[in-house]
Amino acid sequence: MAWATSCAYMSEKKRTSLFRYWTTRYLIILCIGLFVIGIASSYWISYSETQKRLDFMRLMAAEVADRVVDMEGKVKMAPFLFRIVDSRQESLGVNYKPMMMILDEHKQPVFGVPGPFSSELKRLAPDLVEANDSLSQFELARGDEVLFVKESIKVDERVVGWVMLFTPQKQLIRSMTEFQLLAIMLLGLGLLGWLVIYLLTKKLSQPIKDVADAAKQIVMGNYEIQLDKNKREQEVYELIHSFEEMAERLKQLEMMRTELLAGVTHELKTPVTSISGLVQAVREEVVSGEEAKEFLDICTKETTRLIKMVEDLLDFNSFAVGDIRIRRQPQNMQELIREITHQWRILQEEEKLSLHIESTPDPIMIDTDPLRVQQIMYNLLNNAAQAMESEGRIVVSLSASAEEIRIDVKDNGRGIPIEEQSLIFERFYRGEDKKHIVRGLGLGLSFSRMIAQALGGILILTESTASGSTFTLILRK
Repeated sequence: MAWATSCAYMSEKKRTSLFRYWTTRYLIILCIGLFVIGIASSYWISYSETQKRLDFMRLMAAEVADRVVDMEGKVKMAPFLFRIVDSRQESLGVNYKPMMMILDEHKQPVFGVPGPFSSELKRLAPDLVEANDSLSQFELARGDEVLFVKESIKVDERVVGWVMLFTPQKQLIRSMTEFQLLAIMLLGLGLLGWLVIYLLTKKLSQPIKDVADAAKQIVMGNYEIQLDKNKREQEVYELIHSFEEMAERLKQLEMMRTELLAGVTHELKTPVTSISGLVQAVREEVVSGEEAKEFLDICTKETTRLIKMVEDLLDFNSFAVGDIRIRRQPQNMQELIREITHQWRILQEEEKLSLHIESTPDPIMIDTDPLRVQQIMYNLLNNAAQAMESEGRIVVSLSASAEEIRIDVKDNGRGIPIEEQSLIFERFYRGEDKKHIVRGLGLGLSFSRMIAQALGGILILTESTASGSTFTLILRK
């Protein structure tokens, strides 16, 4: 138990806001991506700069090789050689000067520019002459990398010497401004990317935070929430709109729950109080004879009404949890409707009600549960009778198509107000006019719709005006 509590605490502790969660993770992904791009770009820049420097050195080596041979075919340093090198350096926009070494035909240095590696380069020169022409880089004894280019000095196809150019690799890295530009670019992209996700995540998380705050208000019982619905994003707008509809729905259900508690208490208390008072009067012999018998008859009616209310609650609870038993059997719907309406008419005490049945001459057969159909029809007929206040006309119409059967129950009563039509199938809902006239729990229509759905059909309010209402039971064949 303690371990579960500790895990729950740790899980709660690790939670963070949507804004912080996504901005942090995006920043991590952005940094990793930019780091990979930076590494790849660095390698490419280094490779490109190396090739560019080697090309420049090959060009210089070729030009020097053409200038250092005298008329007799011997290697001789021209006095203007350095001016040529400097001129090529300026024309190509190169800001570095490689170290140069010239060897004679015996592989002995005849010229060398002083540098940090000049002594070791003179020692390695004969070996470098014999090396493969593809060699462009080698490592000195102390670990320094050096770029290397050699060019043969030829006279009449005879090699009379070599020109060698060297550049330290670290000097190449120090001289590249591309790395600085790359760093600035990556830093700028990182800041821009973080700023973009910061603003977008903040804009996205704000309405979600508002909805979460509104949900907390609903938990505390405050259903009067105000959310900004002027959102251009379709999903955010639908979220806010749906949440407001849910809040309004919860508000209505809360009002219905309050009314239900008061209504059920009143409806159950009234017959109990009446029974208690009447039985007390008979017991104490306040009344006797025929009057006492009349009091007991009233007690019997009130007891029957009380039992009916309790049965409605139990039946509705059974249906609500899915415990609906359907026993289907072949039925002729014309005969079934005639039998149901006939039985209902016998139970009615009002003689001013007229009941008519409209149907096709051909038999309409369907597999259904006649008892459940009877429950639905009784509820619809009772509601129609209550709407007409014991005087009026009820028409039951039966029709069929290839796939379904329609049973319409139409009355010419006072109708249902427009603002109440969307709520009439809610459990425990009773209209403002009806709750003051008819005693009950407001489960009839909700119970009937659940039965219709269990039968594979649906119960709907087809029409309701000041001149009457029409309910339709649709059953699939």
